[in-house]
Amino acid sequence: MEQPMDLGSDRVKLAVTDIDGVLRGKYVHRDKFLSAAKDGFGFCDVVFGWDCSDVCYDNMSYTGWHTGYPDAQARVDVSTHRRIPWEGGVDFFLADFVDAGGEGLSVCPRQVLKRVVERLAGAGYRAEVGFEYEWFNFRETPQSLAEKQFVNIESLSPGMFGYSILRSGLNHPFFHALMEQLGAFGVPLEGLHTETGPGTFEAAICHSDALEAADRAVLFKTGVKQIAYAHGLVASFMARWNAGLPGCGGHIHHSLSDVKTGEPCFHDVANPGAMPAALRHFLAGQMYALPELLAMYAPVVNSYKRLVEGYWAPTSVTWGHDNRTVCYRVLGGSAKSARIECRVPGADANPYLALAALLGSGLYGLEHKLELPEPVSGNGYAQDAPRLSKNLGEAAQRIAGSELAREILGADFVEHFANTRLWEWRQYERAVSDWELKRYFEII
Repeated sequence: MEQPMDLGSDRVKLAVTDIDGVLRGKYVHRDKFLSAAKDGFGFCDVVFGWDCSDVCYDNMSYTGWHTGYPDAQARVDVSTHRRIPWEGGVDFFLADFVDAGGEGLSVCPRQVLKRVVERLAGAGYRAEVGFEYEWFNFRETPQSLAEKQFVNIESLSPGMFGYSILRSGLNHPFFHALMEQLGAFGVPLEGLHTETGPGTFEAAICHSDALEAADRAVLFKTGVKQIAYAHGLVASFMARWNAGLPGCGGHIHHSLSDVKTGEPCFHDVANPGAMPAALRHFLAGQMYALPELLAMYAPVVNSYKRLVEGYWAPTSVTWGHDNRTVCYRVLGGSAKSARIECRVPGADANPYLALAALLGSGLYGLEHKLELPEPVSGNGYAQDAPRLSKNLGEAAQRIAGSELAREILGADFVEHFANTRLWEWRQYERAVSDWELKRYFEII
């Protein structure tokens, strides 16, 4: 392989994404990078063998103490080249993993999405995707949070002040840095505003093809956190950090077009008010598979604290036209704007895996010509519809036993992912919470 492009310095930053959607990486010398870009490089496979706190799983077959945690082969995707403006313009690349035969590694999240995108293309479709995130910002540092033990932490600004011109003006250095530096990093924002909640922002990332959209989403979250550090802040993408406040969504807007003609599949030019068959079948597949794939949209214990009534997140398998109380909000209008907004994922979801589940289940609906139930009109919380799992334990058991998930996403991946979620639930079951201490310590 020839030198991929002109590098700006003698050091390069490489990163891969683990099962939780966390970027793991390192700096390498320019010469090391050029060799890696040509031949690949080794990266310890423990990134698929430990949780988000670097505690090693005890229930994995792919890797563990029984394998000795060897290197896995990583491959640089030179098309992901960016320069990091808040690190002096250092060159940056994403990589993902391949197996011994050079095929995409079954447990690698980016490769899981690639396989779904390839299958979608084989069926004649291309997905256009835009991620939308909500998150909270705090006047803290990692050190101050540790010292306070995450108690009495200070929000960036007080009050419930969605779409606030005042708050965006008050915090304009941070606002402007997000818009300008993320754009320079190849993660352009379509919009940025305050959301309901103290120190809460919402951003819509400009749409693109599916893989690029997921790359942008992963880089957005890391970029926001690093830009926040530079402004004396900590950004949190927890699904719900405070019981008295709304949670943080990670909504996914998406549409399909015909690979050959480029024509939109979710809009009927001859009959703009109708729902095209492709839209009906695609959405029906997503709804059909959601109960079994929920752990891919809501992957941690805290995710389910967001999926409660009255807090702008769905609780049952529903869809509706321009309705923000359901799982799937269908938006019509023009060929350019017709799309589905999946409102299930929180900001804590792994973008690669949430999107793979979404597109893979939609493709299943197309292949099987599934049909939709009636849309919800009004309050989605009041509907008699299948309920989403109430906690990670239930959701992990559903995907662990799901043949449908294996058909859509591959048996090896599903086994690995389900075991990571069962591990996560076990860690929670063993923990003693502040709530328990306050309620039972003295009185019981």
